[in-house]
Amino acid sequence: MNTHFKNSKKNTAILFCICVVMIISCAGNAQNQSAENDTAILENKKTEVVIKKELLYDQHTLADTFPYQKTFRVFQWDKIHQKLVSIESMQQNPVNWGTLQNYKNENKAAPVVKNARNDEYHVIIDSLGTERDQSAPLYSLIDTIAPVLYGIDGSLVRIIEFGNTFSKIELIDVDGEWLVPSKYLKPLDNSLVFSKVIMIDKTNQNIATLEKSDAAWLVRSMNPVTTGRHNPPYQKETPSGTFVVQEKKPEIEYYVDGTTEIGGYAPYATRFSRGAYTHGVPVNLPATAMIEFSPTLGTVPRSHMCVRNATSHAEFIQGWAPIYETIVFVFE
Repeated sequence: MNTHFKNSKKNTAILFCICVVMIISCAGNAQNQSAENDTAILENKKTEVVIKKELLYDQHTLADTFPYQKTFRVFQWDKIHQKLVSIESMQQNPVNWGTLQNYKNENKAAPVVKNARNDEYHVIIDSLGTERDQSAPLYSLIDTIAPVLYGIDGSLVRIIEFGNTFSKIELIDVDGEWLVPSKYLKPLDNSLVFSKVIMIDKTNQNIATLEKSDAAWLVRSMNPVTTGRHNPPYQKETPSGTFVVQEKKPEIEYYVDGTTEIGGYAPYATRFSRGAYTHGVPVNLPATAMIEFSPTLGTVPRSHMCVRNATSHAEFIQGWAPIYETIVFVFE
């Protein structure tokens, strides 16, 4: 991130703000900072990003820094800043947004890419580790015979040119321009300006929701989550990347591993990629009543690709995040 200072006073002011942010992040519980008073500022060229805490959901709220076993975990505000700056920068001019779609291979399984290989789950992946299943094929601009990479279902893209057969796109997380068969691409509203984002941190097992106001990005919730576990053959990590909320369901049923037997359900499910949802605490049959919270939330990955929340927080997300208008960032 290249930062330009117009004069020494501005340089000093910006450095002071960054120091304040670092102090707040490190102090955490010891400082017992109020969620309503913390403000962080970063500047990138012409793009200024201000983050301010004004919670709409205030249950199970975590501090900026919170204890875990014999150490601490944090909200990575520096990474969150960078992602907001990238979106703000792209939205300074009109953008034709789109999302890749191939849920359950509804648009046909993507062709095998160049340099494909099998992973520990015995599925085909590309050179970056993206699975063929439920993905769109990405071709170079000069070769539409064999794809080079896979673009996972739900990924946010910038549409450069939409065509009848192929469209030219730019991914948020992969450099370069690519051709994708247009049947895998859903153009979003031409007037769309993203104002709501969900930040999922797999390293620290937490989630933050933010909403753009006239002057700042407002933090609406800060909560613990459980993300997907890498544990072949049934459990998979939550995919990293930049996605768009795809659909919402009152609940989703899940199978007992290795069977087609229904094992239970997860309430308030909001899908953002493939079978990856944010949802509430799972309810194992024969129990049927919803469970608000689990002590396993915010500890270690143990889910099957999904992002497990407190049930009331999953309900909040579902009511707060519009379909095709909310970005989901999943990062380490």
